[in-house]
Amino acid sequence: MANISPLLSLIAILLSSIMINHLPVASSKQWCVSKQTAKDEQLEDNINFACSNGIDCRPILPSGACFKPNTTISHASYLMNDYYQSHGRTNEACLFYFPNSGILTSTDPSYNQCIYK
Repeated sequence: MANISPLLSLIAILLSSIMINHLPVASSKQWCVSKQTAKDEQLEDNINFACSNGIDCRPILPSGACFKPNTTISHASYLMNDYYQSHGRTNEACLFYFPNSGILTSTDPSYNQCIYK
């Protein structure tokens, strides 16, 4: 019986190691999305800014993967994030260019076929 205890200890250590290696890891990735309190006029300005500064706006068109829901806040969030991701993921690329309407989140806003970078 004395030899079983070290064996059980070794098994417990191995199982713990295996379990720890399979735990989900928190993502350090961030996304820039619209604040829920943002005004539609500001969000429309953000959409125009993104589309006129090299962001592909086709995903928010009626045939695009991010058209639905067909809301200003949803469309703006997608484009604001695309701008943020393509401009170095800096605080400035979200909070400076989208003042009072952009917010950083660590929760992936992707849904259905609309995949946020």
